[in-house]
Amino acid sequence: MRATENKKDHNTDKYKCSSLIVRRNKEFTIIIKLDRAFNAQQDDVQLEFLIGSSPNEKKGTYITVSMGKRKHQGHWKGRVVEIQGNDVTVGITPDAGCIIGRFRTYVALITDLGKQHTQRNPDTDFYVLFNPWDPEDQVYVDEEEDRQEYVMNEVGIIYNGEYNNIRYRSWNFGQFEEGVLDACLMLMDAGKVPLMFRGNATEVVRQGSALLNAQDDDGLLVGNWSGDYSSGTAPTAWTGSPEILLKYVKEGCEPVCFAQCWVFAGVLNTLMRCLGIPARVITNFFSAHDNTGNLKTDIVLDDDGKVDRSLTKDSIWNYHCWNEVYMKRLDLPEKYSGWQVVDSTPQETSDGLHRCGPTSVSAIKEGELSYPFDAKFVFAEVNSDVVYHKSDKYGNMSVIYVDSAYMGKAIVTKKKGSIKYEDITSTYKYPEGSLKERETMQMAVSRGVPTKDYLPLTEAGVDFELQADTIKMGDNLKLTLNIKNHSSQTCTLSAIITGCVVFYTGVTSTTFKHENISTTVEASKTESLTMDVKALEYMPHLVEQSNLLFMVYGHVEENDASISTMRVVTLSPPELAIKMTASPRVGKEVIVSVDFQNPYNFILKNVQLRIDGPGLIPTKLKHYSRILPGASVKYKVSFFPLSLGKKVLMACLDCPLLRQVTNQIEFEVVKD
Repeated sequence: MRATENKKDHNTDKYKCSSLIVRRNKEFTIIIKLDRAFNAQQDDVQLEFLIGSSPNEKKGTYITVSMGKRKHQGHWKGRVVEIQGNDVTVGITPDAGCIIGRFRTYVALITDLGKQHTQRNPDTDFYVLFNPWDPEDQVYVDEEEDRQEYVMNEVGIIYNGEYNNIRYRSWNFGQFEEGVLDACLMLMDAGKVPLMFRGNATEVVRQGSALLNAQDDDGLLVGNWSGDYSSGTAPTAWTGSPEILLKYVKEGCEPVCFAQCWVFAGVLNTLMRCLGIPARVITNFFSAHDNTGNLKTDIVLDDDGKVDRSLTKDSIWNYHCWNEVYMKRLDLPEKYSGWQVVDSTPQETSDGLHRCGPTSVSAIKEGELSYPFDAKFVFAEVNSDVVYHKSDKYGNMSVIYVDSAYMGKAIVTKKKGSIKYEDITSTYKYPEGSLKERETMQMAVSRGVPTKDYLPLTEAGVDFELQADTIKMGDNLKLTLNIKNHSSQTCTLSAIITGCVVFYTGVTSTTFKHENISTTVEASKTESLTMDVKALEYMPHLVEQSNLLFMVYGHVEENDASISTMRVVTLSPPELAIKMTASPRVGKEVIVSVDFQNPYNFILKNVQLRIDGPGLIPTKLKHYSRILPGASVKYKVSFFPLSLGKKVLMACLDCPLLRQVTNQIEFEVVKD
């Protein structure tokens, strides 16, 4: 099968797999050994390529390529490249739209007495993948730099935190690791994805979005936002996709526990890149989960100015991760090809399954929401209005304030060749408040989204702005409320400020602060009020991935107008240190230590420490039953780099009381 030579030619030599792996619409060569010299005028030899349990020529699962006297040219092209003695080198070119997957190979000799086949030989099986290097392929990408980043890069950065304090963690996509390609194909088999769909990137992506979560179809990952992960692995503890995919295969295609949005996005990225589809992970800061499809995110406040969880059904995630894939949309006008949103986090159903996309990023920006798939939901995530309602003690509700610029504050992805982020907000929407943005909203309404049904509100003439320090978990916090009076008269204002602990999904937990304030602000002036928030106030109430949500509800006496705003403060976790003993050289032992000190006055229990490095070491896992206050732990591992170039080593410490403690180091492996 000339695996080594062909794989280098097909950009598949990174796959840790002994079998041949090729890409669509690119010739590969194999050698057929006969027991005598081949005569093209007299002999009738046929190559047969089969995929699936019931190969069928009409369905593209049984392909024949003829050589010799009977010329039969099917979808796959074949030619005799060279004849040397009894060996015939044959060139085979899979069709640009052929099914991707693992094919079986047979040689058939056709004579007057019938057809004779070679025996089944797994060593001659080969894989066909999408080909982003070929202009005829649906997933073609023009720039080599893009192909290297979005197809070949094995390590990514996933961003989290808050939009004005963006943090990140590395993720091992590991699409070339041993067993990962088979696991990706097994996932599609277990999900009963029809073979006929597997040549169309749009279908593969849509099916993959559903298969990544186990919500309807016993897919790959079980989503869990409860805080109880005792029956599996906490979403925050994973460092990459290979461990998850290989666990899925090892346990007989049982869904793996547990995942949240960045895990779903990280593993879906692996699936896409492994199959040859360009993909990247996206983080949207302040992401709406619109349950009703009306392009509004409704927040209901009670008499005390707190969020009423019983009446508030929509939510605002501090950040939400999804994927973009690059492809030509054969089912849409050409201008909507390019990057497509696909999301495998199970939020809402689409055509009966929990999935989302692919939907064109260009269509989202232009408000063209009638095209498939799930454009309305994605549009709402980045562009819906936040509508604040006030509920009185009788359950009557009234709209008090509308914030049209809160959602989609920043939409980011990893910058090519860097760990820094690239802000791609402008690819999803026009600048907030611009004429074009308002036209796009009107376009969205005209494409079938319900018209917003709130009435015009009395202008308050006052703006609120909440400012907060960036702090570590366990630090005191200074909160500043800036009150800007834009009117030509002095205004008298009363406000309620509440502080509560909140999950990253926007679901609130315990309220730990509640204060009433009143002040007078002169015309065209700004008044600043500062409030101290002590660690001892919030620390006893923290939940996982702790964030603090501060909500302000104010009332202007002069014009009886209301105003509201909110601010999320993400608490940074403590440091995790990674140290390397020497400069890494090929074939020489390198020792790495990961150090952590518990800075808190409470015991950390059931601690997991993972170290991961694609192309360096398989995932290493260390357990600590407890880490006492002020105590330190040190975990050492050694490895022998086998190849030159840039590498990444990442570590993650995780326990029920402390999440998202990660670090990574990049280094260059050089010759000895």
